[in-house]
Amino acid sequence: MTVDEELSQLEESIRRLKIEYDVYFGGGAKKPPADTVWRVEQILKKYSDGHKMNFAQRFRYSTLQQKYALFNGLWQQKLKIKEEGYRRPQDAKLGIAGMRVEEHEEAAEALAGKGEEEVKAFKTAVSDVNEGHADVERLFNAMMAAKSKAGEAGGNASFDSFKQFVAKKTEQIRKDYGCHAVEYSVEMENGAVRLKAKAKI
Repeated sequence: MTVDEELSQLEESIRRLKIEYDVYFGGGAKKPPADTVWRVEQILKKYSDGHKMNFAQRFRYSTLQQKYALFNGLWQQKLKIKEEGYRRPQDAKLGIAGMRVEEHEEAAEALAGKGEEEVKAFKTAVSDVNEGHADVERLFNAMMAAKSKAGEAGGNASFDSFKQFVAKKTEQIRKDYGCHAVEYSVEMENGAVRLKAKAKI
């Protein structure tokens, strides 16, 4: 199984784990989902050093790790309440079957990936792809990380082909607009990752 396949399995296992815990806390299961927890933690442990992954894969792994940590903290809190019973007024408000409103919103945000703000954050200007090799490489890494996070295909594209594309696009825009450089940005638009370019005077 490849790294990408295992990360996809990890993502699915975390999703499944959330469902299983919801069933357990709702009274539909007698035991917490220990087997699924074990599978998730084995994959997290396997790739914890990051040596077997490229930049995009490490980014995806980190996102999944943070997502699991957030949910696991909530599950452990609810398990403790379920085992010990309500000892404080705030425990009763939390309840066994549900989370506090702000925690639920935070968890939902984590599941959604909070991707758009992070993806939009990357911008760089390029005038010459050879002189600005480092900027092009950062742009490529940001693009691949965004695609991986959004679950899009194309995460295995080569840097050389991307560099050639940027070189041609930069030359074309500089010629058409008479500008010194081209500003590239990686953005999320209607749920899809887009590489945008505009003349920078």
